[in-house]
Amino acid sequence: MDQVARPPIEIGLTAAIVTVDDQQPLILVVAGVNGDDGGDTPDGLPFGPFDPITHRTLEMGLRAWVAEQTTLKLGYVEQLYTFGDRGRHAHPGDRGPHLVSVGYLALTRPDPNAAEALALTGARWRRWYDFFPWEDWRDGRPALLDKVVLPALRRWARRPAAGSVGRRGLGPQERIRLAFGDKGGRWDEERILDRYELLYEAALVAEARRDGRTPADGAPPPSAFGASMRFDHRRILATAIARLRAKLKYRPVVFELMGREFTLTDLQRTVEAISGRHLHKQNFRRLVEAATLVEPTGTAAPPKRGRPAALFRFRREVLKERPAPGLRVGSRS
Repeated sequence: MDQVARPPIEIGLTAAIVTVDDQQPLILVVAGVNGDDGGDTPDGLPFGPFDPITHRTLEMGLRAWVAEQTTLKLGYVEQLYTFGDRGRHAHPGDRGPHLVSVGYLALTRPDPNAAEALALTGARWRRWYDFFPWEDWRDGRPALLDKVVLPALRRWARRPAAGSVGRRGLGPQERIRLAFGDKGGRWDEERILDRYELLYEAALVAEARRDGRTPADGAPPPSAFGASMRFDHRRILATAIARLRAKLKYRPVVFELMGREFTLTDLQRTVEAISGRHLHKQNFRRLVEAATLVEPTGTAAPPKRGRPAALFRFRREVLKERPAPGLRVGSRS
């Protein structure tokens, strides 16, 4: 029997690198470049190849090329998922190697001294809510949801082609209700990937139209649904944000984004930035005290106004005391 030639497969490493600065969650992006048609391509996440000769493990490979390309030394790193759908890096008629990308979530603290080095590489920090503007509830329910997002999804759901059930056996109306808290449903900040995939399926985001999907008549322009990213990097970013939002509740990962010493207000603002929700000050402080995640340093931060604020640090002993030390902030109802 003749052997059928199989296309080669390459392994890439894609990093969603997160920091929080000035109460804003930021994601490191690589600037778009001029495409073959003369137009600019969107920003993307940093990515590079895995070299099995040089890199003993996938994570070591990720850390090596991130340090080489951006000068950043990553702290916390965890593997997210393997993304290997056909077409994610291909062009029509492309017969090159199929690229399978291993996605990672990485956390780092703000470093103003790294800004110049980052600029030289073409990388920069961007607000992650630029890509998912409906996810930021810190000032209340985003008007974009009721003015743009939900009306467009409802129009799509009425199309005959949208009537098939999804992966969980649910129809489009029920999927919208569960993902977006529509019609009495509950908004769950961890469902960010479900929301993005619905918008992709409805051809409302730029990535879907780039892939040949057609939106319902009267659909708003893709720019109304946040900034696009190259390839499937916005899907990878949605996966990373969902993982981080969930992990806040059972692991002390937020302290990977904090300085050695911090005020409780700084800690609350960082948790709010990641989760996209406002937290009641006294309830948050009781939660922190009950979790015994921090301890006072005995010093105070210089006051911006009013009284000095007490400084705290992460109490690392908690990692030995119980298996799931986190800030169990509940989902929005």
